[in-house]
Amino acid sequence: MENHIMTLNNDCFILIKNGTKTIEMRLYDEKRKTVLKGDYITFINNDDCKNQLKVKVLEIYKYKNFNDLYEQFNKIKLGYSYDDFATPDDMEQYYSKEDIKR
Repeated sequence: MENHIMTLNNDCFILIKNGTKTIEMRLYDEKRKTVLKGDYITFINNDDCKNQLKVKVLEIYKYKNFNDLYEQFNKIKLGYSYDDFATPDDMEQYYSKEDIKR
């Protein structure tokens, strides 16, 4: 089992730490392809690099696009609140449209 290092914005970090957000959405790029079920991810809080959280990867879900992923999961598990409007377009704050289309 391997340990992978990834950064998270403070809001997502807190939601994962509290157990509210249980699905972390990332592009399935070369770095993510090395993450396997049973591995660990150490998330580093972007606001405070000393604030870290180690979690176990329980499952890897692969989707053709973020639309399919958003249709599959409850928005709370994806890190949204009950009042939020969850849309796959939100992922454009993290990835370019070109990267998302790949």
